[in-house]
Amino acid sequence: MKKNLIAMSVVTALATTSFASDMNKEMYNQIQALKAQIEALEKKVAQQEAKDKEAQKAVTNVAPTQQKVAVDEKRIENIEKKLETVSKTATTAKIQSAQDNIKWDVDFRTQVDNIQYKHADGSHSKNKALMTNRLWLGAKYKADDNSSFFGKLSYNKAFGERVKGNNTNYDEFNWVTNENANDDDIKLKEAYWLYQNERLFSSDIPWSVSVGRRPSTDGLPINIRNNQQPNSPLSHTIDVEFDGFSFKLDTEGVTGFTGSWLKICGGRGLTNATPRFDMATANTNGGYSTNDSQEIDDIDMLGLIYVPYDDGQYSVHMQYSHAWNLIGFDEQSLQAYKTSGTEPSFKDVGDIDLATILFKTEGIGNGISDYLDNTTAFASFAMSKTNPNTKEMLGSPDSQTGYSVWLGVNAPCPILPDSAKIGFEWNKGSKYWRSMTYGEDTYAGSKIAARGQAFEVYRTQKLTEALSFGVSYVYIDYDYTGSNSFFGADGEPIAISDANGSAVKEAQDIRAYMRYKF
Repeated sequence: MKKNLIAMSVVTALATTSFASDMNKEMYNQIQALKAQIEALEKKVAQQEAKDKEAQKAVTNVAPTQQKVAVDEKRIENIEKKLETVSKTATTAKIQSAQDNIKWDVDFRTQVDNIQYKHADGSHSKNKALMTNRLWLGAKYKADDNSSFFGKLSYNKAFGERVKGNNTNYDEFNWVTNENANDDDIKLKEAYWLYQNERLFSSDIPWSVSVGRRPSTDGLPINIRNNQQPNSPLSHTIDVEFDGFSFKLDTEGVTGFTGSWLKICGGRGLTNATPRFDMATANTNGGYSTNDSQEIDDIDMLGLIYVPYDDGQYSVHMQYSHAWNLIGFDEQSLQAYKTSGTEPSFKDVGDIDLATILFKTEGIGNGISDYLDNTTAFASFAMSKTNPNTKEMLGSPDSQTGYSVWLGVNAPCPILPDSAKIGFEWNKGSKYWRSMTYGEDTYAGSKIAARGQAFEVYRTQKLTEALSFGVSYVYIDYDYTGSNSFFGADGEPIAISDANGSAVKEAQDIRAYMRYKF
């Protein structure tokens, strides 16, 4: 009977061998139990030998059992070898499935916009139904505990073929190439590596560094209406795509301020280099050499983001940025375009300083009501200051300062509060206000750039775990022209009452969309 139990145990152990990592433990347990049975049997055999004085009978009874035990021991050794191989294979498979591949996420939005403009002379222009598809394919890969890669491919296109005008279309400018509905190409929106560590040299200061095409659109607080996680720069002054770097320090342990951190950001928004195979200039200048005839220098930016306090409910965010060699059209080029149709070219017109301070609360009060606990509110204040060279900035040879204020609230919708949100935002900009928010996700133009005031009311609702529906209304009332222009004479603020007939006085955008995220 004992022999049968041993044989059955060995067969059972062999039958349960698999490549699943959770079976390895069970296999070890079976082997240990089998060894215990053998040891017990050997003990009984020894006792039997001591009691039985008849040598021949002892040999007859014990020898087969000992032989079986020897056979079982050999089979156990084979099982252990197989189990070791299985364990290594399972570990390798686990690593491959958990780490050695890129993790993808999808954000796909189908949207229809009703856009209407009223011009200074009382005329109107509109698009009753601008239908677009926007696709973001996000990629993530973490090779180890410290280093990661992030990428995002983008597709943003109006339905069907687009009618193109005769003039240069700046909607494909690199700062906004993924925010405007143009062609059906899939473009690179983000690609950067991130290194993180819990110690900076010998100090207990968590830090990180990142380089690449950084996530520099949809930062706080514009992300709130879009129901997505904020990216790095505060969107009151910076909302454009950029190539550069960031270096972040978690300073709570140093300053004692809850949740405080500091980030230094920098990058290049334009590179002045002769194309490698430009036959008109490459033979004289050399490929990728600086082309001085363009009257454009590299556009560089350096900024500082500081969060002095963030306890998860209340937070303060500050940002300062300086950009060099910004571009625009000079007055001579604009006049030549108006009189003879000569296409103007960008020129270096000067530098700019941008500053922002944002106050945000995620939950009003503490336990007053579930409604207030789930309400988010913010107030943001920003300033811009130009530093023109000889070609003037915003139509002025002097440094000009602009201001803007932006208020918003996002709260549960009284109807279906568990799955729907409503929001209201208002902002107002002064005469010389200039932001770099060309990448803002508003097809009627950046509301945050408005020299005047803008209102937005919206509602979003989660339909399933992945599918959501949204509707919004944006109204912009301009006091001055040039809100969405660049930094030269094209950005000169002229009072709407004094502007020519083509200047936009009012803009509105009614949009509805379905969005799928997983």
